[in-house]
Amino acid sequence: MKKIKIYGAGSIGNHHAHAARTLGWQVDICDNDPKALERTKSMIYPERYGKWDKAIGLFTTNSVPKNIYDYIIIGTPPKTHIKIALDCLKEKPKAILIEKPLCDPSLKNANLLYKLSKKDRVPVFVGYDHAVSKAAIEFAKLLKKGLVGKLMTLDVEFREFWGGIFSAHPWLSGPKDSYLGYWKKGGGSTSEHSHAINLFQYLAGQSQLGKVTEISAKLQYVKNKHIDYDAIALINLKTQRGIIGRVVQDVITEPKRKWVRAQGTKGSIEWECGVDGNNDMITLAQKNKKEVKIIIKKSRPDDFIEELRHMDSVVSKEIKESPILLQEALDTMLIIAGVHKSAKKNRTISLDYSRGYNKKAIK
Repeated sequence: MKKIKIYGAGSIGNHHAHAARTLGWQVDICDNDPKALERTKSMIYPERYGKWDKAIGLFTTNSVPKNIYDYIIIGTPPKTHIKIALDCLKEKPKAILIEKPLCDPSLKNANLLYKLSKKDRVPVFVGYDHAVSKAAIEFAKLLKKGLVGKLMTLDVEFREFWGGIFSAHPWLSGPKDSYLGYWKKGGGSTSEHSHAINLFQYLAGQSQLGKVTEISAKLQYVKNKHIDYDAIALINLKTQRGIIGRVVQDVITEPKRKWVRAQGTKGSIEWECGVDGNNDMITLAQKNKKEVKIIIKKSRPDDFIEELRHMDSVVSKEIKESPILLQEALDTMLIIAGVHKSAKKNRTISLDYSRGYNKKAIK
């Protein structure tokens, strides 16, 4: 039986704990705050999944065991991710999974994590679970088959009022009570809904369009003495192959809209996430042909189960490639940092990947 350690007893930690237990793995959760551990046991887990799972171990961060776990999952605030991950590398787990975003936009020690994880041969994954969902895999297959011809542009939107986040965290009264209300800590729409940026990268890569090289962004910041975050992010991107596309992320849209569209020379592919609350729908529209709609049934827990199953399959070498490995997430972080710089400077930003994963790469 695989042994899993989870840092963070908040919403994401509970999602991963349930997913791991569904897969039959042994789970220990640790947190700095004993109240968070109690909340997991008495409220979050039983309210979501019916009852508390007595097989799950609960520890304070200082008392949790070390050097006995196969996988370590980090579900703490973004600003702490890299520091914890660097410590976890010393335990030599089979893999580390860090919740998205990988870090805050300062990119502090991002390059160091990349180098040390390669040196220690510990694969690091980042929680962009939409990129390994059944819908994303199907979407990529359709693109690769060339059914809509040559890809001309790509649009991705993740627009969702973050009231749902706070409903899942009833102990928070609003964005000011966590990192979510501060873009410099990894909050705001650009970081919190960066699934859209990541999906743009993934699908552009699947279409052989290359990495993102230019960014032009307009952000609406909300700032007062309590908060400083971006509520809306309008992002134009250009790839190495010269294709331009668009990403929109916000924390205000109700009802939510999570949507991807690939426009080709012979038609289009669209993906709507959560069309009836849970399921995804892909629509293939080819010229002079009847539309084909594909419904992909899923539930919210499935997102995390598929993510952990994917990680396990990569580690066991059943799957050779993964879109959620550290390097892909580092590319996402460069874009996130570039988006903020573009908005602040009111100009187009270019990315130079040869400079590493730091601010020198953002020009």
